[in-house]
Amino acid sequence: MTKKTTFGTTLNLNITEMAIKIHPSADVQSNFIGDGTSIWQNCVILQQARIGLDCNINFNVFIENDVIIGDSVTIKPGVQIWDGLRIRNNVFIGPNVTFTNDPVPRSRVKPIKLLETLIYPYVSISANSTILAGITIGQHAFIGAGSVVTKNIPAFTVWYGNPPKHKGYITIEGVILNLDYKDKNGKKYAVNNRNEISTL
Repeated sequence: MTKKTTFGTTLNLNITEMAIKIHPSADVQSNFIGDGTSIWQNCVILQQARIGLDCNINFNVFIENDVIIGDSVTIKPGVQIWDGLRIRNNVFIGPNVTFTNDPVPRSRVKPIKLLETLIYPYVSISANSTILAGITIGQHAFIGAGSVVTKNIPAFTVWYGNPPKHKGYITIEGVILNLDYKDKNGKKYAVNNRNEISTL
């Protein structure tokens, strides 16, 4: 039996006793997978990877060893999650998003240290974006499709482009705002005392 966990605290449990769904074509070597998680066709998940509760791992996803994925994370098809990725709760990773972990990759040369990439809760990374090694993306941030992220992204901000530019803000509810904190109807929002964006 398991219970709801916070980021990084999924217990080591026998995979046969867990209420998870694994497609027969998937190669799942890890026992660190939370209840309610679905793993679809042709996924490969290595032995030390940690995946939280109620996640949806779509087909053709590769997850390496030194990876921690929180609860209620969605990973769309064609994504590779390399060593050093830390993905917190309720993150959306769109199809064919590309992560890196080595700033100077060389064939058959193992890096001395891989860079850690941190994705905070409720972040959305849209399709075909590329996230360079060592980046931190703050909570609730929104990355538009096809962006190439080369620097840290602050919480509650909207970015897109190559390289991405700051285009606006986003509320807890997912309302996109312009740089004046206004939505498409002209309604004004503000940052509250918890550093969250809410209605004035």
